[in-house]
Amino acid sequence: MQADKFNRTMVKQKAQVDASIAKADRDRSVIVLLTGDGKGKTTAGFGTVMRALGYGHKVAVVQFIKGTQASGEELLLRQSYPQIPFFQMGTGFTWDTQNFASDKEAALRTWNEAAKHLQDPTLDLLLLDELTYMLAYNFLEEATVLDALRNRSPQLSVVVTGRGGGSALRELADTVSEVKNSKHAYEAGIKARKGVDF
Repeated sequence: MQADKFNRTMVKQKAQVDASIAKADRDRSVIVLLTGDGKGKTTAGFGTVMRALGYGHKVAVVQFIKGTQASGEELLLRQSYPQIPFFQMGTGFTWDTQNFASDKEAALRTWNEAAKHLQDPTLDLLLLDELTYMLAYNFLEEATVLDALRNRSPQLSVVVTGRGGGSALRELADTVSEVKNSKHAYEAGIKARKGVDF
């Protein structure tokens, strides 16, 4: 009895999935926004990078904010895929620098690298890690960023990570996934763990 119910449910589900797949008939690049207050946005972004590499796609990574300490993702890519363009703002977190002018200058320098990649006809995927903060802190002009994303090289898919980023970025993105924080070890006084948190 239970097996019969399961089988009927799966037949129905397969029909729905097949119908949805059949409707999705446009083949084009996408913008994916990974946002929210939970842990895992950058990790998911790098997961997409790994997926693309598995298919032999050409990728590039630009990281805003981070860069004073090498992450596991950076170490892996630099050691195993040295041909991948990997650029970091290199200032660390804004609460450490506490200098709007120098952070804005670093953001502009980093954005210039990102803008070059957005026009690269050989790239398949570009990860713009923590870009949303650059908009939230007014380090970059929102209109400039959105225009560059909108007018990127046609085959280039882009993954943007970070909290917030504004409603215009959310509207432009084809896929938006929100990572919600329900509980975090840090809140219980547990130190960030190498290989898990960084």
